[in-house]
Amino acid sequence: MDLEQLAELRTPEGSAALAAAAEVAGGDPLAAAAALRSAGVPAGLAAAALTQAELRRRAVGKFGPVATRMFFTRAGLEQATRGVVARRRADRLRAAGVTTLADLGYGLGADALAAARAGIRVYGVEADPLTAAMAAANAEATGLADRFTVECGDATAFDVDRVDGVFCDPARRASGRRIFDPNAYSPPWDFVVGLAERVPRTVVKVAPGLDHALIPPGGEAEWVSVDGDLVEAALWCGELAAVARRATVLTEKPGTSGVGEPAVAHELTGSGTVEAPVGPVRRYVYDPDPAVVRAHLVAELAGELGATLADPAIAYLYADSPTPTPFGRCLEVTDVLPFSLKRLRALLRERRVGRVEILKRGSALEPEKLRRDLKLTGNEPASLVLTRVANAPTVLIARPLPPRPPRPG
Repeated sequence: MDLEQLAELRTPEGSAALAAAAEVAGGDPLAAAAALRSAGVPAGLAAAALTQAELRRRAVGKFGPVATRMFFTRAGLEQATRGVVARRRADRLRAAGVTTLADLGYGLGADALAAARAGIRVYGVEADPLTAAMAAANAEATGLADRFTVECGDATAFDVDRVDGVFCDPARRASGRRIFDPNAYSPPWDFVVGLAERVPRTVVKVAPGLDHALIPPGGEAEWVSVDGDLVEAALWCGELAAVARRATVLTEKPGTSGVGEPAVAHELTGSGTVEAPVGPVRRYVYDPDPAVVRAHLVAELAGELGATLADPAIAYLYADSPTPTPFGRCLEVTDVLPFSLKRLRALLRERRVGRVEILKRGSALEPEKLRRDLKLTGNEPASLVLTRVANAPTVLIARPLPPRPPRPG
């Protein structure tokens, strides 16, 4: 995709090609291309339309039904914020009093769309000309062009005195490769963290693997999961910082994608510096949500559950009784074994186990290889937890707790 192809897709002929591509996309790509060419669509336009049709189909999960009118690049879609996360962030910014927002590193506009829907006037800056043009087209396609503008330029040159809030999503890829050194981000890390000193309400989207040492003093670091998948982290700076660490666990309602009803949200907060107590393996084991683990809030969760660790370096929690929590999955432990493939295989065969899910923390074993090596033939299910207890390789045989019935009323 280039600027010329984007412009062609926005003509009446391009719109017709996009509509035709949507009808045939999702199946055999060669057959889809042949169908468009037989309908008189030029080869180049057909290829561009089919690419957009496929990206739009994939984008519905992040942007909702409006994605069928938007334009995407593969890299831009991959890096775009999920709709439920963008909406929640926009609502928090609006509640904090932000009315004008600079979106530096705008991308395809996922966060700007959410902010505009929340009533915030957005000024977007994007360095890549094609992405900036697509973002402007997406503003029109979603009916929000009057609430934000997009300019192609250098984010570091934007006059932040024009706004009362800043959102920055620095590019963490170059030539398709992930960048792990924050100093190589675009804009660079020193500029990003310096924004908080210039604009009291600043939020920065960062990778979930962010080193805690890079969190600015006085800032709030938030990790976000959606339906159990860790999707991003954000730094809330200045007036926006409410706590040191926050784990936000979102459960997305089917069909909303952050556009309709908001996701169900649960938040766990704390200092991120407390250590959980250590004790023996007990009847129930909790696998904390990845947002809780990355936020270093396992100790806070342990306090809520009356639980302990069996190894100070491994984030499985153990308790004598089950406590419902949105911050982790609970399994009932039936057996605790020092790891031995021979012994484990014999015990599972004795119990006619033929299907296993395998969880692991602190184990070098490869789950799929272990599954093959077990050579199970039964029809009963079981859960295996590969871990370490007192620094010794250990396997727990467990079963998930059945979901509790909803409370009346």
